[in-house]
Amino acid sequence: MSACVPTRATDSHQNRTKRAPQPHSPPPSPPRRFRIAGADVSASIAVFLIALPLSLGIALATGAPLQAGLVAAAAGGLVAGRLGGCPLQVSGPAAGLTVVTADLIHRYGWRTTCAVTVLAGLAQLALGCLRVARTALAVSPAIVHGMLAGIGVTIAVAQLHIVLGGTPQSSVLANLRALPAQLADMHPADVAMSVLTLALLLLWPRVPGWLGQLMRKIPAALVAVAGATLTASLTGLSLAKVDLPSWSSHALAGLPEGPALGIAAAVLTTTLVCSVQSLLGAVAVDKLVAGQPGLSARVGRSNLNRELLGQGAANIVSGTLGGLPVAGVAVRSSANVQAGAVSRNSTMLHGVLVVVAALLMVPVLELIPLASLAALVMAVGIQMVSLNHIRTVTRHREVLVYAVTTLGVVFLGVLEGVLLGVTVAVAVALNRLAHTRITHDEKEGVHHVHVRGQLTFLAVPRLSRTLHLVPQGTHVVVELDGSFMDHAAYESLQDWQNSHTARGGTAELTGRRMGVRDTGPHRTGFETALADTTTGATSGTTTEAPARTTADAPTGGPTTSTVCRCHPWTPWRNHQCDHRRSTPADGHPADPTDHPADRPAPGTAEPNSTGTAEPSGPGTGTHPGTGTHPGAVPNPGADEGTHPGTDTPTNTGTPHSGTGTGTSTAGSQLARGISAFQRDTAPLVRGELARLAREGQRPSQLFLTCADSRLVTSMITSSGPGDLFVVRNVGNLVPPPGEESGDDSVAAAIEYAVDVLRVRSITVCGHSGCGAMQALLNSEPGGARTPLKRWLRHGVPSLERMADDGRPWARLAGRAPADAVEQLCLTNVVQQLEHLRGHESVARALREGALELHGMYFHVGEAQAYLLTEADEGGLFDGVGVADMSA
Repeated sequence: MSACVPTRATDSHQNRTKRAPQPHSPPPSPPRRFRIAGADVSASIAVFLIALPLSLGIALATGAPLQAGLVAAAAGGLVAGRLGGCPLQVSGPAAGLTVVTADLIHRYGWRTTCAVTVLAGLAQLALGCLRVARTALAVSPAIVHGMLAGIGVTIAVAQLHIVLGGTPQSSVLANLRALPAQLADMHPADVAMSVLTLALLLLWPRVPGWLGQLMRKIPAALVAVAGATLTASLTGLSLAKVDLPSWSSHALAGLPEGPALGIAAAVLTTTLVCSVQSLLGAVAVDKLVAGQPGLSARVGRSNLNRELLGQGAANIVSGTLGGLPVAGVAVRSSANVQAGAVSRNSTMLHGVLVVVAALLMVPVLELIPLASLAALVMAVGIQMVSLNHIRTVTRHREVLVYAVTTLGVVFLGVLEGVLLGVTVAVAVALNRLAHTRITHDEKEGVHHVHVRGQLTFLAVPRLSRTLHLVPQGTHVVVELDGSFMDHAAYESLQDWQNSHTARGGTAELTGRRMGVRDTGPHRTGFETALADTTTGATSGTTTEAPARTTADAPTGGPTTSTVCRCHPWTPWRNHQCDHRRSTPADGHPADPTDHPADRPAPGTAEPNSTGTAEPSGPGTGTHPGTGTHPGAVPNPGADEGTHPGTDTPTNTGTPHSGTGTGTSTAGSQLARGISAFQRDTAPLVRGELARLAREGQRPSQLFLTCADSRLVTSMITSSGPGDLFVVRNVGNLVPPPGEESGDDSVAAAIEYAVDVLRVRSITVCGHSGCGAMQALLNSEPGGARTPLKRWLRHGVPSLERMADDGRPWARLAGRAPADAVEQLCLTNVVQQLEHLRGHESVARALREGALELHGMYFHVGEAQAYLLTEADEGGLFDGVGVADMSA
């Protein structure tokens, strides 16, 4: 390992992600000029060309003044774009609101509809202030997709009348009844323009070759409407066209007129549809952004509560100015991302373009045939009935919920259909909870009892009858394919197991997760597994199916202890065991990641940990058990991911078997961990620890790292007892020496390690996704001086170093830092090494040549360590491979 004494060198400053630091005492910086990236300009033009015809078409479909669509598009772009929490989501009049708005206009008139829009915006502001945005996402996807499908059917049936040259009726049933007469009296000119629009809309994206790639840069919706408009103008066909009255006569919002209960229901429906569609759209945009690493580092994840506030403000502005309700629009948002937008400026600029068009392009807009706009909106309505959504709900056995919601929206209305869907969804969930299928069969002398579904007291009579059909003295495998077991079922299984084993039988309990648990001495498999499975049974908490255990002692005597074989260390508390039943011929456990069947079931929560836990395993070299770490260690899979801004995983407290922890306590977890150490690890390391107790500790290095639970020093350095003198704190910070800024605990540890223990090296280790670095970047000047803020002031020099254009940045070999957080994590390691050199004991040992300093960076998600080299002052972190470790 090379010494870390960086020398100054020039840096090209390439691949930097500029981000103004926000420390507690930020260095002065010159004012920044407002700039719009070229990518935002081109993306805004693409979105504008899509939004313009769709806004007019949706206004036509609702029966509102056509200017209302343009007002809503401008308000969505400017207000929601500026204030919303999803920078790349484009808001405006949405097809999902067409049915709701059309019904409001038919019942209460246009001015009252605008007032309802304003009230819905106020309701959204209230929900955003209450921070309930994520609660809205708890609605079953089958209900949301069913609602959108029902709205799509309603739109398509209504617009079909305009396509044929007629006028739509007020309901789907009325439109269906009037359809035969409309087909007999259709207008050929309207039908021709509609067919031309649909043909261009369908064929334009499918032109092959390089020509098709060039053509697809122009939105198909714009091409379809422009083609129909040009054809109608050149041929001189007699068609109904867009009519935009003077803006001076545009109707604004008025006081709501109508029954209070009806107005309240209208506000509730509008709020529900606007909010759910906007929040789901924001989540969808996050997924699109996450697929582009460079973009995700710049944009970050959506703030859903802020998005709700932005949508509410946009609806207030749109309703006040006589516009349609506003919501996030999936088509425009996806086009915005795909067109290369990098900030919210693209959304806002699209709103500016809509305003310009509404004021200056009226003569051009009035050439558009209404039949062409109707065909465009009809195509959008048909696309809302997604076959992919139908396949998804079918796979999850929620077709009934989807179908009921769709039919309810079509024939009863949006609010009624959604309420009906929620009712059916609750009924289906209760039926699944109460319905349990229990089967019994025999294969090669082994009896199998398979329990499918949740095991509650309602299933206990059938479970007891099935279990008592098993002959005495036989081997039984009970398979629990569910995620909940209440106390009554637990007692029934335990009583039967005691009776069966007392009569000479054996039992094996398996569940959805096939990890192996140690049953422990004098304890049968059922007792161990059921005890873990039903930790929350008495309080009614939900638990998952137990891991696989084996009972080999029919009389309740000692059992054979089994251990997890899926990793070279013993499972820790939050470990997700991926046990493979068969072992290859070479005797080594196979890689569990190669076996899809051994992975967690979809939808099950991955256990994570944030509590610091150091292993108590044997070390390397002369230590027994080389290469194994039987202690409790954090989950290395709890990665911060590739999406910047992702929340750090929280401690679920879930034991590694996958059981729930409704009543688990930290004390019981600690006791189980200590018990496992005394049983499994202590016999292996007792001799080595006894030697260390006699001779005293003689560590070779001081290892200073972050307190993050995912960073396990002994595991990533292959060290054991007596090897490392470890100091951990929040952010792996080394306070500079001195009375004002120093920290006695860290300084004392450094002095003791260098002067007393005579360590030969000191390593400062940072890691990816460091919460302390994120806090430094996001900190605001002022505020309460909490202990955490006072401690993080020692990281301010790292921020200042990163903001200094005169210094080269620390970097990784082979790639640029993923985002500003990773850049600060790297810079912080270099800066803390400088602080370390300022300590008297360290400086003296460096002058004498008795000490080396090393910088290290560990990427949690990649399980990859990087060492700091002597490239330049900024520092180059080079990855450590297998060859480096064996040298």
